[in-house]
Parts: sequence; structure tokens; C-alpha cells
Amino acid sequence: MRDTRAPLLALNDVQAWYGESHILHGVTFNVSEGEVVTLLGRNGVGKTTTLKSIMGLVPRRSGSIKFEGQELIGLMPEKIARAGVAFCPEERGIFSTLGVEENLMLPPQVRPGGLALDQIFALFPNLKERLGSSQGTKLSGGEQQMLAIGRILRTGARMLLLDEPTEGLAPVIIQQIGRTIHALKEQGFTILLVEQNFRFASTVADRYYVMEHGRIVDEFANSELDANVDKLHDYLGV
Repeated sequence: MRDTRAPLLALNDVQAWYGESHILHGVTFNVSEGEVVTLLGRNGVGKTTTLKSIMGLVPRRSGSIKFEGQELIGLMPEKIARAGVAFCPEERGIFSTLGVEENLMLPPQVRPGGLALDQIFALFPNLKERLGSSQGTKLSGGEQQMLAIGRILRTGARMLLLDEPTEGLAPVIIQQIGRTIHALKEQGFTILLVEQNFRFASTVADRYYVMEHGRIVDEFANSELDANVDKLHDYLGV
């Protein structure tokens, strides 16, 4: 099944390099407004580089990346953020000397419509319990992930790039992250998710793209997941 809506985010023949290393080899896909789309693939196939290329964090890239019809290739990361795209990296980037509220308040609002603190605490009650008492890196891994996601929700971005949000987390926290993604989708957010745990992805994604060797090699909808499980096992080596 193919999505026929006009894409909010469209990548066409995206190439990316780190120095002399050619990482992306013509990545082409799109994400429609309000979708949760997951990039699947083994480690090292270019999933994170794809997110960083969208965000302008790869020094050399070519092709086309359009968000709301605006070309992002050639723009600096701060311009891309102000266009309404936010990136939550796998390493989370929590400031160790700052408390929960200070971490949440640090990024500026780049567009109207960012979530207020009360709305973020409604999504992540654990963070409210830690207000005023915990520096960022003294939080548990799950709480740090909640903080990293909550922080970008304040900015006003409507397109969220989430890199391995469940990596290393306990099952109960993974379930909470899943509920949060569903809630954000209901609020109108569009999400591009990099995830190796396709069992988790199957609970939140509308569509999947599979990457191998810096290319998109397959695409299917969540409704087609059962018919593609064997193929997916081969792609992911699980």
C-alpha cells in the first residue's frame, strides 16, 4: 500500500559523506503529515546518517530534502530547526549540570505551538516527580530519554526525528515511550523514527522503510507487516 497524500517530508536521491566515506547512496522516501514512519535496518546501514542529513548535521550531502516544500539541502541546522524539524539523538544530549526544568527550558521556541511544561509532564509524569531534585545525568536511562523527547516538544517543531528512543530501556519504559508516540500523533505531530526493535516499531508505525548499504531497499505498511515478517528477519538478521 502506498500513501497518496502530499508528503510533508520528501527525500530524493540523497547522498551523504563523512570525509571520504560515502554513507548514503541515493536515499529516496517520503513522510506524510501526521504519519509515524520507521526506518529499519542493521547497525551501520545509514539510518542515523539519514536523520542527521535531514537536520543538516552531515557536512557533505547532495540530492533533495524538502520539508513543507522548502529545500533543506544547503541550509544550516538552525535554519532547519526554525522550519519546524526537531532531532532527538540516540545519545540524548542531556546537560549533566542542569536540572530537569533547566534542561527542558534550554532550547528556544522556534515556532508557535510548542508544548507547555504542564503538557510535557502529562506525557511524562516521571519528570514532574524529579523536578528540583535531580541533575540531568543522575536520572535513569528512561527518564533521560523522556527528558530528551520532552525538550524538543517545547520548540514548536511539528516534525520529530527520533533516533533509537528505546535503546537500552526497560520494557515498562518502552511501553511508556510507545504511548507517548501515539499521543503525539493524536496531537498532530509527524514522526520519523529510527528503530532496530521492529516489535516496538510495529506498535507505533504506520509505514516502514528498510535500509541496506545506504539505500532504501523495501517499503511496506503496518497492515502488511505479517506478510513481510520472514523478509524482515532476513533484513535485520534476527
